[in-house]
Amino acid sequence: MTDAEALNRRLVDELAAAGALPQEWRAPFLAAPRHLFVPRVIWEDAGGGTLTPRRRDENPAAWLSAVYADEAIVTQVDDGATPDTGTGSRVTSSISKPSIVARMLGDLEVERGMRVLEIGTGTGWNAALLTHAVGEGNVTTVEVDGVLAERARTALAGAGVSPLVVTGDGAGGYPPGAPYDRVIATASVRVVPYPWVTQTRPGGLILSPWGTAYDNGALVRLTVDDRGAAYGPFLDNTIAFMWVRAQRVPRPAVPAHLAGVAESTTTLHPDAVAFDDYDARFAVGVRVPDVVTRFEDAGDGGDDFTFWAFSGASWARVDVIDGAVSHRVRQHGPRALWTEIEAAYRWWEEAGRPETGRFGLAVTADRQYVYLDSPGTPVGRPGSR
Repeated sequence: MTDAEALNRRLVDELAAAGALPQEWRAPFLAAPRHLFVPRVIWEDAGGGTLTPRRRDENPAAWLSAVYADEAIVTQVDDGATPDTGTGSRVTSSISKPSIVARMLGDLEVERGMRVLEIGTGTGWNAALLTHAVGEGNVTTVEVDGVLAERARTALAGAGVSPLVVTGDGAGGYPPGAPYDRVIATASVRVVPYPWVTQTRPGGLILSPWGTAYDNGALVRLTVDDRGAAYGPFLDNTIAFMWVRAQRVPRPAVPAHLAGVAESTTTLHPDAVAFDDYDARFAVGVRVPDVVTRFEDAGDGGDDFTFWAFSGASWARVDVIDGAVSHRVRQHGPRALWTEIEAAYRWWEEAGRPETGRFGLAVTADRQYVYLDSPGTPVGRPGSR
């Protein structure tokens, strides 16, 4: 047994012992070892918003140790524009944390012989696992990045499996292979592409990371009905994936000038709406789905910080002094964003602080909406449907 095989077996055993690997996925994980799909250059957080390369040839043992840790690994930065001799600034592709991969595959509920469409090939590892589970000829995987798609084809061939790898925009699915029994996305969406629904047979499942500009971290599982619609619950709110490229969230810059602002104070700590409670953050995001947030340390080495919110021409900032009961609020633009965020949080409290699992998503030909407990109780931005 090679070092890589031993490490893979140890990882599988650890995942199984922790209850993170369903029994039916043990054999596929052993048959498709992760190191066969991780490129020779991976990227690590160097601090300050930068990423630096780690090369397999420079330290094979450290590279292999990273591969078989239960952690995500960055495999591309800046859409491939930054060479592996440079410094990256944005993560644009990765191989997911093994325990998350196992969790999602378990949630997909596949059986031998099912036809599966995967959106987001990435390294090809997930497609290999699916192929071992459902059989050769039953997996189609779509990757928008041509370089990544070709790299995945090579890795898959080297691993002895041959799912169909399609280079293209996964938002359109892949009609020639339809209908599918299962559709799984490995990148997050704010709007589920309707072709995924039309290409899934009635009774089939769609599993996808989902989020809002405010909160990226949910996982939704939809069941397609015989009327061309899909409904289903949110299963988790702690799984953050990169966005599909067509639905990326903007990264607004902090305004250089604070003139013309409306000033007030708040006793609601920003941590309560965006950090402390995953359920609160999810629910607030449902009510203000287009609002982007960021935290900015005061830079004095203490715990003071500024909370920012942005949407279009509007922004808000809340300055938090550690230990203070009341916090200064400044808002600018046609929308009072902090006021909206506070109202969304109060709505969640008044609704009984529902957990994310009580929410679901409806996808039809002409609308999508989040609901609470049943499709007949839609929720969203006040005044919207």
